[in-house]
Amino acid sequence: MTHEMYYDVSLFSELDIYLFKEGTHTQLYKHLGAHPMMREDEAGVYFALWAPNAEDVSVRGDFNNYDIHAHKLKKREDNSGIWEGFITAVPQGCSYKYHIFTATQNANADKADPYAFYAEIAPHSASRVWDIANFQWSDEKWLTKRQKQNSQRVPISVYEVHLGSWRRKVEEDNRFLTYEESALALARYLKEMHFTHVELLPITEYPFVGSWGYQASGYFAPTARYGSPQDFMTFVDIMHAHDIGVILDWVPSHFVTDGHGLMNFDGTCLYEHADPRKGYHPQWGSAIFNYDRNEVREFLISSAMFWLEMYHIDGIRVDAVASMLYLNYAREDGEWIPNEFGGDLNLGAIKFLQQLNKTIEAFYSDAMIFAEESTNFNKVTGAVDEGGLGFDYKWNMGWMHDILKYMKNDPIHRQYHHKDLTFSFVYVYNENYILPLSHDEVVHMKGSLINKMPGDNNQKFANLRAMYALMFAHPGKKLLFMGGEFAQFAEWHYEQSLDWHLLDYAPHQGIKNLIKTLNTLYRSEPALYEGDTSPDGFEWIDENDAQANVITFMRKSHDDTIIVICNFSDKTHTDYPIGLPQEGEYVEIFNSQSADFDGWEEPRTRRIHTIKKTQHGRDYMAHVTLGSLSVIYLKKV
Repeated sequence: MTHEMYYDVSLFSELDIYLFKEGTHTQLYKHLGAHPMMREDEAGVYFALWAPNAEDVSVRGDFNNYDIHAHKLKKREDNSGIWEGFITAVPQGCSYKYHIFTATQNANADKADPYAFYAEIAPHSASRVWDIANFQWSDEKWLTKRQKQNSQRVPISVYEVHLGSWRRKVEEDNRFLTYEESALALARYLKEMHFTHVELLPITEYPFVGSWGYQASGYFAPTARYGSPQDFMTFVDIMHAHDIGVILDWVPSHFVTDGHGLMNFDGTCLYEHADPRKGYHPQWGSAIFNYDRNEVREFLISSAMFWLEMYHIDGIRVDAVASMLYLNYAREDGEWIPNEFGGDLNLGAIKFLQQLNKTIEAFYSDAMIFAEESTNFNKVTGAVDEGGLGFDYKWNMGWMHDILKYMKNDPIHRQYHHKDLTFSFVYVYNENYILPLSHDEVVHMKGSLINKMPGDNNQKFANLRAMYALMFAHPGKKLLFMGGEFAQFAEWHYEQSLDWHLLDYAPHQGIKNLIKTLNTLYRSEPALYEGDTSPDGFEWIDENDAQANVITFMRKSHDDTIIVICNFSDKTHTDYPIGLPQEGEYVEIFNSQSADFDGWEEPRTRRIHTIKKTQHGRDYMAHVTLGSLSVIYLKKV
């Protein structure tokens, strides 16, 4: 088969080149990369690559026996640094790389396509020609209502998943589920458990499975481990058919140093900083993007836009934002370079994040953007026009650290650590938060959530139930990593399935029933979600009873109030006085110690009547019996 080369084809208009040079092009995936198309009556593929410092670029692949001389691209004469060309008769699915020669460094390199839509399965590293336009979506109904689904005044409960280990085909050599197999099983499970969204650990192509996807090499390609691009589109389509939103974990903070990747791309540090004090991450052994370059910011913003447009993704979780914001992140004195004002902020990264969020807001205002940001950086969720970064939500890492630290204490010692229980409420409305109990808390010898709890087996499960009940009553959207919903004992391991057999045992099934019930309450009771980002949604009753290990507060909506009483003591408190906002009868709508959850209280509808007596600054009160290690919700009837 003859593969002719032509240079009279381009997907770049003058406006595209102008925007590219200006640093404001947001859809480069429509121009750079490999695009199957027709030239007159000839089918072929248009290839385009940004490599401004290359002396020569050719496309080598299995269609031309990887000949570095057969098909050379031509550099545009507009000083854009873009190389392009059209090659006929290149079949769908063929593998290819760019052979890049840089005379100044006498360097030859075979590089994967930064804008490739598909890749070979690791350890192979070539890109693959693929047409992603031929997919029939059926999620129009979902997309038309997505604005409401993703509003700050609706319940958002996220199930975080690593696709390679949620379930595996143990009987078939422990293989991965495909995208479609995962979608069919996972969608049913999420519906059963009443989660609203699924968040996927990074599925942007990556070479090393042990990185869990956080060392990415392909920012426009879903990993081929689980199937083709259309297979991943099917995954999203199935989720939407079940009213489940899809959030992608996305890593613009660093990238792999593998030879086929972005590092030293055209013989120079094109995507990363040349100085390792800015361009190399000492903790992760990876390269750091140079956010000061227009073309790098455009590459990353185009990647985010690509997933939103081409894959109908509903949200993006931006990984390791703190590492992007601070030049001295994970570095000692002398190991970092101050910015132009002598400070430690990465001004280029701040510009990138603001540009990213403004762009997404302009095109996809119904999508959600989450920041995994662990410092006290101001206005992470503040409007860009007011000096903020423009995220919709910030992971509340402070709450996560404090509650886990508090829960690890034996109840007899908790009175001395009461601030760990209450401090998160001090700043809960400084940002728009999501409460994360993520994969990071159950790896690297940290132990599973259930094994962080003190006491004997019964106490461990009671503590975990109480912590989850507090989480769902605490202001902020919710996120729980897979396995936590049934109290997996073992730490998560990326190469094996979750321990689903544990659901044969009552305590684990009880935790699953608890999460299902909490999700149901969270979604059905406006008082538990309408005020997640508004101070009107929360009010203390009493936060100071450290000796009893008890806190009481109200969650409020426009029409309803729910009273939340948390007893983190291992003692029952009989006739405990609670100040209540209104006279009348209150019914217990949830008790974490119910036998429905394998607790030690029989299921019942407990009714509580107020008496006219001042308590906690209120005119009415009631005496309530608080079971040990329990959280109850009360609602006025």
